[in-house]
Amino acid sequence: MIVLAWLRKEPMDLKTFVQNRVAKIQELYPNQLWRHVPSNQNPADLVSRGVDPEKLCNKTYGLMDQHFFQHLIPSATFRRFINSKASRRSCIIMPPKRRAIGRSTPQARKRRALRASESDEQRALRLENLRVHATETRSSESSDQREVRLETDRIRTNQIRSSERTELRERRLQNVRISTARSRRTLHADLNLSAFHYDSNNDYSLHQNVVIGKTDKICMYCSALKFKNETRGMCCASGKVKLPDLHSPPEPLSTFLSAVTRVSKHFLENIRKYNSCFQMTSFDATNIVRENCMPTFRVQGEIYHHAGSLLPLPDADHKFLQIYFMANSAGQIEQRCHYNAGTRREIVGVLQGLFDQHNELVRLFKTAIQRMPADDYAVVIRADKRPVGQHERQFNAPTIDEVVIVIVGEEFESRDIILHRRSGDIQRVSETHRSYDGLQYSILFWRGDDGYHFNIKMINPQTSEGTNKEVSAMNYYSYRLMIRQNAENHILKCRQLFHQYIVDMYAKIETERLLYIRLNQTELRSEQYIHLRDAIVNGGNVNPNELGRMAILPSTFTGSPRHMHEYAQDAMTYVRAYGRPDLFVPFTCNPTWNEIKELLLVVDNHLRTAMTLPHAYLNKN
Repeated sequence: MIVLAWLRKEPMDLKTFVQNRVAKIQELYPNQLWRHVPSNQNPADLVSRGVDPEKLCNKTYGLMDQHFFQHLIPSATFRRFINSKASRRSCIIMPPKRRAIGRSTPQARKRRALRASESDEQRALRLENLRVHATETRSSESSDQREVRLETDRIRTNQIRSSERTELRERRLQNVRISTARSRRTLHADLNLSAFHYDSNNDYSLHQNVVIGKTDKICMYCSALKFKNETRGMCCASGKVKLPDLHSPPEPLSTFLSAVTRVSKHFLENIRKYNSCFQMTSFDATNIVRENCMPTFRVQGEIYHHAGSLLPLPDADHKFLQIYFMANSAGQIEQRCHYNAGTRREIVGVLQGLFDQHNELVRLFKTAIQRMPADDYAVVIRADKRPVGQHERQFNAPTIDEVVIVIVGEEFESRDIILHRRSGDIQRVSETHRSYDGLQYSILFWRGDDGYHFNIKMINPQTSEGTNKEVSAMNYYSYRLMIRQNAENHILKCRQLFHQYIVDMYAKIETERLLYIRLNQTELRSEQYIHLRDAIVNGGNVNPNELGRMAILPSTFTGSPRHMHEYAQDAMTYVRAYGRPDLFVPFTCNPTWNEIKELLLVVDNHLRTAMTLPHAYLNKN
């Protein structure tokens, strides 16, 4: 459709001018459809109905070829024309009248009528065709196109939600809650009381609640691989957490972790012993559960990391970090193998050379001890890095410029690591110290890089700029332990050392949560001292002054009294609804599930990758 606008030209007969232009355009576009304006829409009638000639003159109905239409016609010329008799006989070219400009169009009404009259089979077929079409379209798009589409959808959704009124927002959220509840009821309806009606001919392993699919859900921010039912923010908090990639281990450590050669298999079977050879802090807990039949690592109580002085007392043996300062390499190898039976000297020697060359913590301590003139000096490693933005390498190991050498007795923060040159004192390393991970797990962090600390800031996913909100320990290690597309995470290959690492880090996460609860009791305490009153009543002659400082754990803390009390109340609700329990049905994890076997590394197909089992189990449970 060719549309003509009013033009500005030197004063001339408007009818002649329009006819000339129309003839020229028809010559260039002979196949276009031309329509005349109805008589009730010619300029004279429009003006007679009160339309301002100035506005009508400047109104552009559309342009097809702008080099024909340079200027609008002056209002005076247009006004003279509409007052003449010729204007009533003129033919003005305009676009056709649009009759369906709203949502309630004839086509829409017809479509709604057809959908209302279709049967269930027809509706299911139509929806299936739409799903297939959408799947084919999205499967053919590139990663860049997918990111653009998702980003466009997010922007459009944010704009719509930011402009919606309060009542509309409440109505939308209520509809979402109703839809979610309905979906969950429908999903589990066919399994309700199915334990009492077991059918041996029914393969329950093929149920949609049991088949969780593959880890083909890729996070658009960090490329983490997830199951379809896993939450969007479990890996990187929806783009708010961004950590540097892990450095791939160099040779020969890379070969030792491959599980291909006999040497590498021996190394992986004894990897905790080899890590103990080079750890700079001691690992201890209230109770370390050792079970030969289970390849898992379990602790009870609190976990401790302790650090001694750089040099031992006279006539004392070198231990942990002190071994790095022995006179010769052969003596270091002998001492490491002496404390860790079952290790091979050739492997220890190769790893010792690797850490001396690449581990920044080892190089830092060796440089610092040379600057200490006497035993009454100490080296101090600050607990926190400088704020983000002042130092680009915020996750690198501490440099010698960031380490303070002081005289013993000076005051520092409680979380700082203070290592004396020679002393019998032992210091506990704070869980939130940035070098907590690197000092203990030399094989995992062979460069001595920083771990979690308080000064890691979240970022804005849209601008990649830092925010004032800090990354929690849970966010940090959730990001660090994820399996990602086209990226290798060597931590997941370390078998029993990896088991120890995740237990240690989860203890750190709980320690951080407990610290927050202890420091924010006044904000978290939502009821009166009911548990304290119960303790006094049940204890009879208990002295309230001897109860110590009270810290109430909220029900959101797993394992707390309130948390277990809520579970007990939920159990009683089931008893009231269904009666006393008759069956005890345990839910166990089958190591031959396809989801587990597909996640296991190809060359390491034994149950060594501890991340596989929780992923599959929690999604099936």
